[in-house]
Amino acid sequence: MAVFYKSAFRKFVKKQTRPFQLAIEDEIDRIKNNPSVGEDKKGDLAAFKVSKFKFHHQQYLIAYEINGNDITIYMMGTHENFYRDLKRYTE
Repeated sequence: MAVFYKSAFRKFVKKQTRPFQLAIEDEIDRIKNNPSVGEDKKGDLAAFKVSKFKFHHQQYLIAYEINGNDITIYMMGTHENFYRDLKRYTE
């Protein structure tokens, strides 16, 4: 299964500390091993799944899409304005 990363995700990860980057890699591996781990979204974001995880008592969300055998990671962030930003990013 191939994983592709959009620029919004790459920019977010690049700005983070190394321990947080490693936690993100672990979460991506978890998604890669079991793509159905995220919850399906509804409405305008119905094509996406969102996986949630915590790092230092803060919850982060990763939005991704499954296309056959490929996974495309769109963006990551905290819950605040996450879905609004995801909707704007995909328009």
